[in-house]
Amino acid sequence: MTDKLIIFDTTLRDGEQSPGVTLNTDEKVEIARQLARLGVDVIEAGFPVASPGDFNAVQRIAREVGSSMEGRTGEGRVNEPAIICGLARSVEKDIRTA
Repeated sequence: MTDKLIIFDTTLRDGEQSPGVTLNTDEKVEIARQLARLGVDVIEAGFPVASPGDFNAVQRIAREVGSSMEGRTGEGRVNEPAIICGLARSVEKDIRTA
């Protein structure tokens, strides 16, 4: 059995909670692309139930970045697409929205 370190990044959700930080959808998509190129395994793209804007950003990141292999193939690379996820509480509305 081979051990594997899985990198789970929360920059797009947690980072936006920092004082003075506001990211638009295009900025979030570009950050997600860079995280994927760096080899991050799981990208937490946001909290979809928080707002329509956050929902749309998570959806767009999943479509554009989650299916991309850009920068992820070759010797010593991950060789699989990043997993895109959204935060959801244990509440039916959150889960259905995510």
